[in-house]
Amino acid sequence: MNLLPLIIAQADAPTCSAPAKGSPLQFPIMMALLFGVMYFMMIRPQRRRDKERKAMISNVKTGDRVLLTSGILGQVCNVNETSLIIQIAEKTKIEVVKAAISQVLDKGETPTEIESSVK
Repeated sequence: MNLLPLIIAQADAPTCSAPAKGSPLQFPIMMALLFGVMYFMMIRPQRRRDKERKAMISNVKTGDRVLLTSGILGQVCNVNETSLIIQIAEKTKIEVVKAAISQVLDKGETPTEIESSVK
């Protein structure tokens, strides 16, 4: 039995593993959709939180009760351009940068649990 013509016929037959061709715009469209999802899920909420934080820090005034990122509670005695003088106990005052404020508390309000930024 001669197998040579059978082998040649199989070699000339088209294969089914040819890659399907997609649209040339498929990759840019998928990248644009991915960027859009990332913007609305990550970038936009972070910008909103940053804007709220900057507004909170810029609105701190003398007499406000604040919670610092170190966990210290105190009352603002003096507001400078980049720092604050905080009274933390009787006759005890410290100077901190404004960025150290994590919450501004109302009278009688207790601090809420701070979300950790490290996950």
